[in-house]
Amino acid sequence: MKLTILTVIAIPVLMVILNSCGKSEKEAEITTFEKKTGKKGDKTVKINTNESIVKWEGKKVTGRHNGTINILKGEIHLDGDKVSGGNFEIDMNTISIFDLKGEDSLKLSNHLKSDDFFSVAKNPVSKFEITELIPLNNPEKPDYNFSIKGNLTIKGITKGISFPALVKVDDGTVTSKADFDIDRTQWDIRYGSGKFFENIGNKMIDDNFNIQFNIIAN
Repeated sequence: MKLTILTVIAIPVLMVILNSCGKSEKEAEITTFEKKTGKKGDKTVKINTNESIVKWEGKKVTGRHNGTINILKGEIHLDGDKVSGGNFEIDMNTISIFDLKGEDSLKLSNHLKSDDFFSVAKNPVSKFEITELIPLNNPEKPDYNFSIKGNLTIKGITKGISFPALVKVDDGTVTSKADFDIDRTQWDIRYGSGKFFENIGNKMIDDNFNIQFNIIAN
């Protein structure tokens, strides 16, 4: 199963097809607008947790699973009409399963929360911090206008990642969408990985899992 975060990160939700940068916590990108300029921006808007969500999808040899994770809280910093930074937290206890029902859904949800995957009892919150937005003009990805760089923390492990996203600012409201993959093993999620376990056959789970997020802040 290919596992999960802007619906922050995700997610939700939300982790392009994105590849994580694979940096250690000490090596993770920490240059932010605030560190460069000494300010967050001239305005801060709160992420609307009722309208924002992180979606995830994981694949395995015999199929796939998908669901959502709720965004706990977050904020976006604006410098004029441009996003200068931001962060959000994801409530890992809210992992839900879309493709299963009843006892099967609960069984998988509990497994994802266990130490085999996200160790939710020890690490109930995942985090994403925006460190930089780079204007993007890629004919192969016309629906995305920025490359977002940031620090993603899962299971207490922080890695620098980057991914293409659509970011819009309209009268003080920020909307952002992204769809990308991360390698779960970079965050010590090794269960069923062919990198670490031999001869597991059809029990093998894809190391990459997909994150989609949809963020609204106002």
